Amino acid sequence: MTVNHGFHAVMTAQPGRGDELVALLLDAPSLPNEDCVVFLVSRCGGNPDVVSVAEGWTSQEAHAKFFAAEEAQAFVAKLQPLLTGESQYTDAVPVGGKPTF
Repeated sequence: MTVNHGFHAVMTAQPGRGDELVALLLDAPSLPNEDCVVFLVSRCGGNPDVVSVAEGWTSQEAHAKFFAAEEAQAFVAKLQPLLTGESQYTDAVPVGGKPTF
């Protein structure tokens, strides 16, 4: 499958709750979704409570449809108590690269 739409989020966990945030993200309902081709969770080297998620979807429509679903909204509601401040979200349009898997 080809990634035609990307999404990037940077979020900060409540102090000391970065591990919980990572664990929840690694169990995200988008992982088994066939339209979610890439799902990468990473942490800031200098602050383990700052967590990033990069997603690659087959289309912007598939991404929007997934996040409008009840399962995704319930997942987002589980994330909220772990977070502090405003998360940063950006869409991304892939322009090239090479998969390494």
